[in-house]
Amino acid sequence: MNGKVMVVGSANVDLAVDVPRVPKAGETVLGARLRRSPGGKGANQAVAAAFACGADTTFVGALGEDEGADLLLVSLGGAGVRTDLVERAEAPTGTAFITVSPDGENAIVVAPGANDHVVIGPAQAARIAEADVVLAQLEIPLDVVAAAAAAREKNARMILNAAPSRELPESLWAVLDILVVNEHEAADLAGEPEKLLERVPAVVVTLGGEGCVILRRDQEPLRIPGFPVDVVDTTGAGDTFCGVLAAALAQGEDLPAAAIRASVAGALAVTRPGAQAAVPSQDEVAGKTP
Repeated sequence: MNGKVMVVGSANVDLAVDVPRVPKAGETVLGARLRRSPGGKGANQAVAAAFACGADTTFVGALGEDEGADLLLVSLGGAGVRTDLVERAEAPTGTAFITVSPDGENAIVVAPGANDHVVIGPAQAARIAEADVVLAQLEIPLDVVAAAAAAREKNARMILNAAPSRELPESLWAVLDILVVNEHEAADLAGEPEKLLERVPAVVVTLGGEGCVILRRDQEPLRIPGFPVDVVDTTGAGDTFCGVLAAALAQGEDLPAAAIRASVAGALAVTRPGAQAAVPSQDEVAGKTP
């Protein structure tokens, strides 16, 4: 079963540079070579769903009429992602500025550009209605996320990766099936992760190299341990996790099994530089999944 996944979200050109440390306010730090590569939370997650999990994946986003758009379309298409519903906007393709420290940790600033112009039109809504899982993030307007949720069929799951952290309207909380957040995002939204269950049926809290915790109503928390790896670059690892989680659920796995597969994929992604370029293959993930 391939499973059908709709990823509604952002696409960015990543400009990344290795630095000895993340600069402090007012400080200039001399970095190494600049790397230019395809990224953006939505596009990264779509690549992961298709390439690392084999799901029938469509990406809904917006790009400019520039070289950055071409870079992203080639990467998405090469991973097997359907891009026929990507819109072109009269704005530059989104850009992310990334510093990567020697321990692989990163700091990111995003200039949204065309991502502010993502739309759910009739064609996008019709494809969403065919999906088993709809996955969105918060680098695009909130009304677009809500429109994507409204377009899905009753039995389709709506997953929100609430990153970057921002306040959510009550109307959006009401349509979520699964929320994926890291510890900082969970604290921003509710103080304590368990309190999120008052608003959404299931929460997956990612813990970086420590794995993740699954929280569900009327069930004990379930800890999924991390998988030890040598960290090179954490950029896009969380996106790989989200994309594989959505795809595994679309393929019929239950939430714990999907989270294990997603944790394996996320761990493999940090062993190489970049975002989409670091997404592991289906065979790599299968070979490491317990």
